[in-house]
Amino acid sequence: MDVLHCFAPGRVELLGNHTDYNGGYVLSAAIQQGVRVSGFRRDDGVIRLSTLFGGENHRREVSFEEVFVKSGDWSDYPLGVLEVLRNNRHSLGAFDAVYDSDLPSGAGLSSSAALEVSTILLLSKLFGFSLSGMDLAKLCSYAENQFVGVQCGILDQVSSLFGKRDHALFLDCLREKVRLVSFPHDMSLLIVQCGVPHALVDGVYNARRLQCSEAARQLGVDFLRDADMTQLEKSRLPDLERRRAAHIIGENDRVLRGVEFLESGNMADFGRLMTTSHESSRVNFENSTPELDLLVSIATSTKGVLGARLTGGGFGGAIVVLVSREDRHQAGNLIASEYERRSGHQSHVMECDLADGALIENGFVS
Repeated sequence: MDVLHCFAPGRVELLGNHTDYNGGYVLSAAIQQGVRVSGFRRDDGVIRLSTLFGGENHRREVSFEEVFVKSGDWSDYPLGVLEVLRNNRHSLGAFDAVYDSDLPSGAGLSSSAALEVSTILLLSKLFGFSLSGMDLAKLCSYAENQFVGVQCGILDQVSSLFGKRDHALFLDCLREKVRLVSFPHDMSLLIVQCGVPHALVDGVYNARRLQCSEAARQLGVDFLRDADMTQLEKSRLPDLERRRAAHIIGENDRVLRGVEFLESGNMADFGRLMTTSHESSRVNFENSTPELDLLVSIATSTKGVLGARLTGGGFGGAIVVLVSREDRHQAGNLIASEYERRSGHQSHVMECDLADGALIENGFVS
């Protein structure tokens, strides 16, 4: 029995909130935490999926021949990938897969995409098909769209596949192009969880996508990426669609400026863009929460911190904090203790390194 091992990292979104499905720009990075899977082929027609998440063993078994049905738990993500591959006529079969993770679920770090990416890498190796990194990312996003039911873009999967150590990823979602941008060695990132997990399958994510689509339609563009603030100000959009569009248009501009600041080493202005991004999430996109707002307020008042914002879909989860490397330990402790004092919630702080992307055995995907 040949057992294969794959790893797919989570990701942190630095700038570009909800811009991916609007054909826009995103600045993200893979992180060192992620999902690991070990698997082998079976000849009995049974697919067996198991997890070691949280120290407990959770298992789901299905027949390879049956029509998969959503169960509403973690297993929907790997089964969704398998369903999309079958629909695209890839030659597959039964297999056994065991997943483990040091990536917290519900924190906005894309544990779902890491599950999908690790699964598709395992299956590509077990059953001998080869696809480009971008095609792998798109198939994983289809699994989340069509099977799980979250109408996400390709940001999370691309970040997990294309990450590189000490680099951010600049993604043009419409043209499906990725460019690496060096991240300064004297800066660090903290992920601070608010203690309230987010859940994007309850409809709020999909509702935001519909609102953005309606705003683009009324502005006469295919995607909000094609609109600008002058066009928005001259329009007669209702208040809700106007604010949704203002967030996306502003985020695209912040990503483009953020890339320039990274490349020039202007991290003070980069940090200010992050904090401005969060304020737009709070006011215009309404995907923040009081807990996330409090964390951002505390973080931006802490020594060594240059900026902070929610990361990921929002509606709970975590914030990302840009902090000088020398201050990161003390800053993390101060933010966590002050947040617990003022909110009553315990927060978990992760010190984040920008990491390489997904692995099959000892090789990178490209």
